Amino acid sequence: MEKLINDFSFGLFFWQALILLVLILLLVKFAWKPIMESITAREEGIRDAIASAENAKKEMQNLKADNEKLLAEARAERDTMIKEAREIKEKMIADAKEEAQVQGNKMIEQAKATIASEKNAAMVELKNHVSTLSLEIAEKLLKEELANKETQTKLVEKMLDEVKLN
Repeated sequence: MEKLINDFSFGLFFWQALILLVLILLLVKFAWKPIMESITAREEGIRDAIASAENAKKEMQNLKADNEKLLAEARAERDTMIKEAREIKEKMIADAKEEAQVQGNKMIEQAKATIASEKNAAMVELKNHVSTLSLEIAEKLLKEELANKETQTKLVEKMLDEVKLN
């Protein structure tokens, strides 16, 4: 350090100071502005990026809220559709049961009517058969009774007496 103090020259110091000032002026004139402009531009870019990130965050929150709202609406619509489908199903089942009941009642009524008509037909056939048998029996009895002359006379007299009484 002593050597530096002993070798100190004012001329050299003056020229070095002058060169330093010229160098600083040149740097200020040509380099300082572009460096400061790039630093300022970078700061603005960072601010813009932060603002964009905040806006994106807000948009994401809005989208998330909208998605949740849409999801809730979709769930409500799904529940409504399921409820309507259940009601339609229950109505269809009730209608089918009612239709089956009506058809069953119709079939029972038709069966009753068929049974009644067959019963009536059987009764008519039975009456016809009984009357035919009665006529055959009466015919056989009359043939036997009318075969004898004396019996015929008694039968005619009996019939005449009955006619007179009426």
